[in-house]
Amino acid sequence: MAPKKAAGEKPERKTKSSGGGGRKKLTAYNKFMQTEMARLKDDQPDITHQDRFKLATANWKTAKENPKNA
Repeated sequence: MAPKKAAGEKPERKTKSSGGGGRKKLTAYNKFMQTEMARLKDDQPDITHQDRFKLATANWKTAKENPKNA
């Protein structure tokens, strides 16, 4: 049997594998929103983030990058 731990000791943590995980690939929508939000922020710095996001999503509906418009 494994030795018992004292009442105040924490159990050992398992280490994470160093597998080749990473970030997911950005979708066309994500790429468009990144560039569009930056463009709108430069063009209209006085509007709120919420209004800027609404404009960006409205622009996505007619964007050439949108696969539904291809």
